[in-house]
Amino acid sequence: MASAQWPCLILALLSYLAASGFPRSPSRPLGVVDGIEVYSTKISCKVTSRFAHNVVTTRAVNRADTAKEVSFDVELPKTAFITSFTLTIDGVTYPGNVKEKEVAKKQYEKAVSQGKTAGLVKASGRKLEKFTVSVNVAAGSKVTFELTYEELLKRHKGKYEMYLKVQPKQLVKHFEIEADIFEPQGISTLDAEASFITNDLLGSALTKSFSGKKGHVSFKPSLDQQRSCPTCTDSLLNGDFTITYDVNRESPANVQIVNGYFVHFFAPQGLPVVPKNVVFVIDVSGSMYGRKIQQTKDALLKILEDVKEDDYLNFILFSGDVTTWKDNLVQATPENIQEAREFVMNIHSQGMTNINDALLRGISMLNKAREENAVPERSTSIIIMLTDGDANVGESKPEKIQDNVRNAIRGKFPLYNLGFGNNLNYNFLESMALENHGLARRIYEDSDANLQLQGFYEEVANPLLTSVEVEYPENAILDLTQNTYQHFYDGSEIVVAGRLVDKDLNNFKADVKGHGAINDLTFTEEVDMKEMEEALRERDYIFGNYIERLWAYLTIEQLLEKRKNAHGEEKENLTAQALDLSLKYHFVTPLTSMVVTKPEDNEDQTAIADKPGEGPTDAEASYQRPQTPYYYVDGDPHFIIQVPEKDDAICFNIDEDPGTVLRLIQDPITGLTVNGQIIGDKRDSPDSKTSKTYFGKLGIANAQMDFQIEVTPEKITLQNGAAQSTFSWLDTVTVRQDGLSVTINRKKNMVISFGDGVTFVVVLHQVWKKHPVHQDFLGFYVVDSHRMSTQTHGLLGQFFHPFEFKVSDVHPGSDPTKPDATMVVKNHRLTVTRGSQKDYGKDVSSGTKVTCWFVHNNGQGLIDGVHSDYIVPSLF
Repeated sequence: MASAQWPCLILALLSYLAASGFPRSPSRPLGVVDGIEVYSTKISCKVTSRFAHNVVTTRAVNRADTAKEVSFDVELPKTAFITSFTLTIDGVTYPGNVKEKEVAKKQYEKAVSQGKTAGLVKASGRKLEKFTVSVNVAAGSKVTFELTYEELLKRHKGKYEMYLKVQPKQLVKHFEIEADIFEPQGISTLDAEASFITNDLLGSALTKSFSGKKGHVSFKPSLDQQRSCPTCTDSLLNGDFTITYDVNRESPANVQIVNGYFVHFFAPQGLPVVPKNVVFVIDVSGSMYGRKIQQTKDALLKILEDVKEDDYLNFILFSGDVTTWKDNLVQATPENIQEAREFVMNIHSQGMTNINDALLRGISMLNKAREENAVPERSTSIIIMLTDGDANVGESKPEKIQDNVRNAIRGKFPLYNLGFGNNLNYNFLESMALENHGLARRIYEDSDANLQLQGFYEEVANPLLTSVEVEYPENAILDLTQNTYQHFYDGSEIVVAGRLVDKDLNNFKADVKGHGAINDLTFTEEVDMKEMEEALRERDYIFGNYIERLWAYLTIEQLLEKRKNAHGEEKENLTAQALDLSLKYHFVTPLTSMVVTKPEDNEDQTAIADKPGEGPTDAEASYQRPQTPYYYVDGDPHFIIQVPEKDDAICFNIDEDPGTVLRLIQDPITGLTVNGQIIGDKRDSPDSKTSKTYFGKLGIANAQMDFQIEVTPEKITLQNGAAQSTFSWLDTVTVRQDGLSVTINRKKNMVISFGDGVTFVVVLHQVWKKHPVHQDFLGFYVVDSHRMSTQTHGLLGQFFHPFEFKVSDVHPGSDPTKPDATMVVKNHRLTVTRGSQKDYGKDVSSGTKVTCWFVHNNGQGLIDGVHSDYIVPSLF
């Protein structure tokens, strides 16, 4: 051998030994790192009807002469819930237990105080979160880790995606990923790819096949295929393994029923796209300087290439102040798109962050376009905001910005918030988006930020339906998940699940209604239960009660989302429901933790697996969404004004003689009026001093529609022009005509809706017919008033606009159970008393208690003018 070759051989040998953990013992097996050999890793995935059940099993042995620590790291999707974890050492199994978070925390803290802790598990990334647990293993001992997690695979751009992180960190003798997929609709496409391996190597390690309802993916790289080079001992298995598939869609909907639970999938194809009116609200403050603003511009330029000519758009830029590209929305004609490109290319960053004024400008622009018919009638509006920081000029309080935005949008279109980077209050952005029917997305500061932005836009670029409602037979179902959606976007899917009242149902019918680009559509799916049983006989191919678990998963997910914007009793109820289901189905959710007790030197050690929150702030937003403003009059007649901003209520009474008609609501712009006539107790009341008054007649009129409704405890009369219809309270009926809906619910209540944004409920109170004193009466509730104009007035109507009040100096009153206080409202200083009234809006029989500050003397000082100003001569 020529001497010149020696240096190369020595270098190669040193490299080999270094890679092997130099100095290397001749007896050390391949794949042993610091005495620990991970000899088997298996990821087993079973998917039935989009619901994935994944088990990750790792087996290791301590080849060293002394005890060693073995770590088990698994990255799993953020959307997944861990359901179980076991640790088996020398044949003894230590299971993880899912407990309420506070209970788990106390157990963990007790372990800490005794010096027995192993640590909390908490880490989160872009798409994944990390579960880590480590254990001490005696010399020669074996350990098995097994983690199970479940998730509902969401359809995204026309495909379901299962995302697996592969990171064994060393060569593994037996490494495999096995995925079995069962879809009753039949599988139309199936693919798998790995980011860490060349296609040549992947080809021989990977097999994939599908036929009919079944699909299979297997990835089993040999030791040689795992090596990063032919002589290396380090593994190239480090990256993403992704399985994607879709199902056959001969029918737009598919309903599956198993063991009394059902799931309904809906994803129509081939519909024309509904035109969009989209306003981009872009942060150009100083913190966006440099790469962020350049990536934003790159993304917007790419988005402009994909905007359709039927769409309308505008750009709003905000820093310390707000500037717009155009004064109004403009159609996406080639000329306008070219002009928009030039505008985007000239964007630069400077100044502070005025989120409030920018969003309100965008919302106003969309509202104005709709009101002035400047956009197509069958189009849908969307507002997309991108920001990288917190508001610091103009209105800067998050809760006030949320109030302003909610009151401006009023449920008419969704708001999507994109948070760029980590230096922002993501909880605020998410909370604001969720309560306006949108969602928030974090844009990660990385080289692909522009692609993340484009990817989000592609998700919402093609709405096929708006105002989607999924309906089932009345009284046939319980515990239904969300069944109304503002939009259905192409490439996505609506999933609704629930429980059947009658497990032995023969037939089941589901209707999906929505507004399309050209007309309104109803899709009906009828299920024959015997055919269903036949079709699902193969379901045990995967796992049995998957629909029940899918329902529980979806219910918990939606309860947790609603909980982000709830407060008070509503939040407590949502929390209790979500916690109950999390514990029942053994899910690690933000309300539960998994306690892992494991042996360490003959002493139990405690680790806790938590579900991490999003980003640097805790998942629990400090902001609590106020309830919808709510006004009603019920009882003797008691007026209740619930003020959500204060989480409080004000009440007052009107003392007038029977026969008096009072104006409750008058809106000169919409033409709506509501008047109520007072009745008293029966004439033979033994003590006239205690005689109570109630509303015995209500008159609801819309002058613009030439429509009147007269309601009494005996009957309901509808007058439409010259035509008249009369209904009894024994009826259950719905009357619909242009812009109006009246539903009578037998012996309970009636709901009157004028279009989208004005809804009243009239409650019927029936007393014992032979009652010596009282008689039947009515309650009147305003559950939605956001379409009423700012000129609305009346005893209730004047409170539809925000007003301020302050309560101070709470002190004992004449009644020891009811404290008095001083209230400052409308420049008046009043003495008010704490009391309570009943709200019968949802429960006619017993009602719910509402505490309020009672304003004396017929509401004087609270209502504009005096109460006699509201007396009118007749019901209409």
